[in-house]
Amino acid sequence: MIYIDRLIVIFLLGGFAMLTMLVIFNPLKVNRKANIWLGLFLFLWGTFWIDEAAEILGIASIGKPFLFVLNFLQFFTPLTFYYSAVHFTNPGFSFSLKELRHLPLAGLFLALLSLSYFYDKADKDILRAWLTVIMLVQSLFYALYSCEIINRHQRKIQQFSSDTYPISLNWLKYIAYTILASGIIITVYNIIFIAERPGTYLNFAFLIAIYFIAYYSLKQQEVYPVGTQQADTVFSFQEESKTNEGPKIKLLGNEETELIKQRLLGVMESEAPYLDGDLNLIKLAQLMEVTPHQLSYVINTGFNENFFQFINKYRIEKAKELLADNRNNNLSILGIAFESGFNSKTSFNITFKKFTDLTPSEFRKKSSDL
Repeated sequence: MIYIDRLIVIFLLGGFAMLTMLVIFNPLKVNRKANIWLGLFLFLWGTFWIDEAAEILGIASIGKPFLFVLNFLQFFTPLTFYYSAVHFTNPGFSFSLKELRHLPLAGLFLALLSLSYFYDKADKDILRAWLTVIMLVQSLFYALYSCEIINRHQRKIQQFSSDTYPISLNWLKYIAYTILASGIIITVYNIIFIAERPGTYLNFAFLIAIYFIAYYSLKQQEVYPVGTQQADTVFSFQEESKTNEGPKIKLLGNEETELIKQRLLGVMESEAPYLDGDLNLIKLAQLMEVTPHQLSYVINTGFNENFFQFINKYRIEKAKELLADNRNNNLSILGIAFESGFNSKTSFNITFKKFTDLTPSEFRKKSSDL
């Protein structure tokens, strides 16, 4: 069993090192700032296995100063993940004095860590316990905070995107769940088994998590795929809006709102822009010759829907029409998805189920039975 554990640790460190480089250098050149922070997070996370690696390599001991610096840097592991989530959900984010609020806890951690390393009279066991508690609490806090940021993002992107699945950042939320679970599990494990490091099964679970992160982080898309200036416009607009409601200020009069609403209905019927899988708020606004703010205001207030709901309502109706027509039985579900304006089978299935409570296959079968 000991050899298996060592093999897993080697794969873990190798996986962390390779994934860190791939994420930071970012071959797809998407979400660059966010991926730099994600890479830093992965690097710091991987350092928690350095002790085990040293043991495998036969290194008797690691110098105190090195361990001290390493332990202090490890404190920032959850914070780097938090900043990656911030940059993924807001590409225009810039640091301000407000970010200094993260430093007091780091100062406390540094003081306790210094006492535990360099003061012989200090009660090291009590200090180490407090250091563990601080690390656990801040890990749970930043993981939960990151989940909330991603949840807000998932609501916001429905205001400008017609296909939210590729940019929903669910995979990033799963990493936050992993941080939450690992913090709790390792704490409980240490209490029950009085162990200083995770066992083989926990290491194997982390190894699986690494490959999961690798898969999703390397297939990610640009969250805001429009030009930088347009992305800033869309994001600033989102900040002014309530979820599933119109902007707080009245952008248009009732008469102008109704006029644009009728024009929009006419364009949707005559030109069917919803069949464009890459349709977003800016594209449709350009077609309508109105601003993105005005178009979203009309959709929110005139139809009581967000952009995602408005566009996909048409797509789903088109899909239902195609699925119910026996002449289209030669078309696969993927073919129906493409014909209806969806970019992938996954997006189609998720959206169709959300709107109809049935999968496309179930709807086709139900229609054929009538």
